[in-house]
Amino acid sequence: MPQAAPQPTAIKLRTRSRVLEITFDDGASFELPFEYLRVFSPSAEVKGHGGGEGVLQIGKENIGISGMEPVGNYALRLIFDDGHDTGLYSWHLLYELGRERQVRWQRYLARCEAAGLPRRS
Repeated sequence: MPQAAPQPTAIKLRTRSRVLEITFDDGASFELPFEYLRVFSPSAEVKGHGGGEGVLQIGKENIGISGMEPVGNYALRLIFDDGHDTGLYSWHLLYELGRERQVRWQRYLARCEAAGLPRRS
């Protein structure tokens, strides 16, 4: 029988520090910067419609989140202050984004560099 995905036990939106703090029932806890969440939005606009890494998101260093809404018992809809609000962040995705943050962020920085758009870490 497949093991159930970890479920969140606490979610805090820290607007001043621009971080979503999420704790799961397996004890894992992650601080996910708003920029990181926006750059890795699960929306079709960001992921694209084909394979690969999706559409490179730039200029999101100072992005804010103006709200978040629960979607059923499985996800959050984050409302970014640039108007983006179409990505549904499932518990599984948020856990994966937390667990893989360093690797994903380094890959994002490498993509920016390759596109001639270097960004500070």
